[in-house]
Amino acid sequence: MIRRLTALLLSSALAAGAAPVRADTVKVLTTGAFKQVVVAVAAGFEARTGHKVEIQNDTAGALAKRVQGGESFDVLVLTPAAIRGFAADGKVVPDSATGLAKVGIGLAVRAGAPAPALRTVEDFRTILLNARAVAYIDPASGGSSGIYLVQLFDRLGIGREVKAKAVLVPGGLVAPRLVTGEADVALHQISEILPVQGVTLVGPLPDEIQNYTEYAGGVGAASAHREAAQAFLSVLSGTSAADTIRSKGMLPSR
Repeated sequence: MIRRLTALLLSSALAAGAAPVRADTVKVLTTGAFKQVVVAVAAGFEARTGHKVEIQNDTAGALAKRVQGGESFDVLVLTPAAIRGFAADGKVVPDSATGLAKVGIGLAVRAGAPAPALRTVEDFRTILLNARAVAYIDPASGGSSGIYLVQLFDRLGIGREVKAKAVLVPGGLVAPRLVTGEADVALHQISEILPVQGVTLVGPLPDEIQNYTEYAGGVGAASAHREAAQAFLSVLSGTSAADTIRSKGMLPSR
């Protein structure tokens, strides 16, 4: 009788979608640009599965160094090339590598400030030349947007002028420098501008000079929670996450 009652209770719990007996903590290392998506998806995943998601973010370059240095993780979100490289090195399960999203660079000003025209490349040059201070990720930190922008400034012939007024951010969000008054123009990946209160996204860079950074994910080869990690990565790359990805200023890979 007791066995029958126990089986009935277990069956009812499973049918109701109860959390698994074993709840794992999935450690996710992600670039800052994709962090907002991970945070948004994690809440629903935790509620459905009972697993916990520990999220740590950094610049792409810094994350790569951390993984190369032996830091453990269950899920890694980086560029496709980096994921492929770590799969070849035995740090990521090769079959788990999957595309997630891509994001472009945007230009922002402080909320309430006049929004400059940003339709052409010449508009972009004019904004930067007229700005008092321009904030962007320090390329030395390994941030992909900062590395691209410095090359772009040189290509447009304004590298020296922008460097003289640059507010270099070592990592994290750039747009808060508008709120503090340290800069009057901020350049960063759109998904890292939208969450900041007190700023206005003027728009993406013109198509001719836009640069998209792609992101992919993979499961850690040394993960002790591989099943839970794969389940979380499947949610990130699935159709249910597509609307979330778009709402964060990115485009889903699928």
